[in-house]
Amino acid sequence: MIMPPANHQLLLPVNPLFVAFTLLIAFALNIVPLGRVPMLPDFVALVLVFWNVHQSRRVGVGLAFVFGLLMDVHDGAVLGQHALAYTLLSFFAITIHRRLLWFTVPSQAVQILPVFFAAHAVSLAVRMIAGGMFPGWQVLLAPVFEALLWPIATWLLLAPQRRAPDRDENRPL
Repeated sequence: MIMPPANHQLLLPVNPLFVAFTLLIAFALNIVPLGRVPMLPDFVALVLVFWNVHQSRRVGVGLAFVFGLLMDVHDGAVLGQHALAYTLLSFFAITIHRRLLWFTVPSQAVQILPVFFAAHAVSLAVRMIAGGMFPGWQVLLAPVFEALLWPIATWLLLAPQRRAPDRDENRPL
């Protein structure tokens, strides 16, 4: 039998309201008017991937599509540009979620980096096919920043689920 890593901690069940709250906060961070900086990380994509990896039955491809449409409407982008990117991002995250959880958090960031690159590439391809302008090579930095934010997002989003250290020798869990 394959055993989980020794540092693997049992977590409490996630509150669905906390999942919704974090997705809304990520959406609010994405719509903050900071100008057109193509290297800013996409917080909705980061939080969607996190919840797709950790709670794949609660947050799925349909919710990613809805948030993608909301981002398209907000950005004034081609309708479906973010929706397609978020849908593919969620699909790939759900596909690799079992394998990804066996890695340490920094290794997870390295494993998830190509998924973020693929999502940004799809979004950029749709924008270019629709006749949009190329945002510059700085757009390649956004997936790197999202992967660098992965450990921070993991620490923040798993914090409410961690059990308090309880030294009860009579209880196995």
